[in-house]
Amino acid sequence: MATNGKKQAEEGKMPLFTSYKMGNFELSHRVVMAPLTRFRSNGNLPQSHAILYYSQRAIKGGLLISEATGVSDTAQGHSLVTPGIWTKEQVEAWKPIVNAVHAKGGIFFCQIWHVGRVSNAGFPIGELENPNEEVEIISSTDKQLMPNIKKFTRPRRLRTEEIPTIVNDFRVAARNAIEAGFDGIEIHGAHGYLVDQFLKDNVNDRTDQYGGSLENRCRFALEVVDAVVKEIGADRVGFRHCPFTIVYEGLDSDPLSLGHYMVKALNSYNIAYLHMVEPRWDMLDDNAKSIYSLSPMKEAFNRTFIAAGGYNLEDGNNAVAEKRTDLVAYGRLFIANPDLVKRFELKAPLNKFNRVTAPLNDPVLGYTDYPFLETYG
Repeated sequence: MATNGKKQAEEGKMPLFTSYKMGNFELSHRVVMAPLTRFRSNGNLPQSHAILYYSQRAIKGGLLISEATGVSDTAQGHSLVTPGIWTKEQVEAWKPIVNAVHAKGGIFFCQIWHVGRVSNAGFPIGELENPNEEVEIISSTDKQLMPNIKKFTRPRRLRTEEIPTIVNDFRVAARNAIEAGFDGIEIHGAHGYLVDQFLKDNVNDRTDQYGGSLENRCRFALEVVDAVVKEIGADRVGFRHCPFTIVYEGLDSDPLSLGHYMVKALNSYNIAYLHMVEPRWDMLDDNAKSIYSLSPMKEAFNRTFIAAGGYNLEDGNNAVAEKRTDLVAYGRLFIANPDLVKRFELKAPLNKFNRVTAPLNDPVLGYTDYPFLETYG
């Protein structure tokens, strides 16, 4: 009777506002806050202003995914304004942020990453214009990213025997995230960063067991998944994968095969979710189109599927209604609208995203100063 009553109560709701069970987590709606690099940390330590930022966007039963968080001192490139979670001090700094999200009833996953050859020397932000040359840049390859613009440091190719150390960094970071109070972690396996550098054949030119064949190129990613699942449990693990996007030259000659191989492999780990970016999405072109679709990936994956990439309210509702995804992640709209869920529910006007203030290392401007609806809170 209770289940029938719940179904009846949700009749007539927009698809995005129907409840959903993601493994052990009960979601009250299907609007997810996407991971968003905000450059608001200092010395790789998340700051107190992040407490307000994340809590503004938290709502009971809503899933939030944190900004990408480094797994080691080699994972950050040159950036000191992105957070880490490899030290005790960083764990302690995350705790009040996580607690604030939980106080609002939110579910909070920490996205963990290693940037690899995407040295943050390429971002003209504050001290990043004068990078610390002592920081070593490592990758699957020694090919420099965008050598023609000379803003990215040439990486050193990881030796085969070094790779288990990097895998272990992800494992320890996952354990630290749980210690900080996060409900789970998302492995960043996309957008041209280290995991993606191993996956994509345009970047990975290795001749050892981590390069060449599709199986070999996926080996590093799956070793990371395996280590993290064994450390914190499959229900606490998500994976972000974007075989179609070409951010930071992360191009593959056969993205469909890569996507299908990874989906099949991830199924064997029974992780909480797979988070994929629409191939139509482009970092600079909001109207980008693609011949590819995520639908085959969604059909092949055996647990929760999250889609992201330029969705608006109508797109999200249609995707859920047509069973092309279970959940929809929103990025820029969540930056500009701390009460995005409420605005969507009311079909209220949205604040406009300000691209100029988005990457500033400021505790307020473009971060916590976007207004709420006057009728809300």
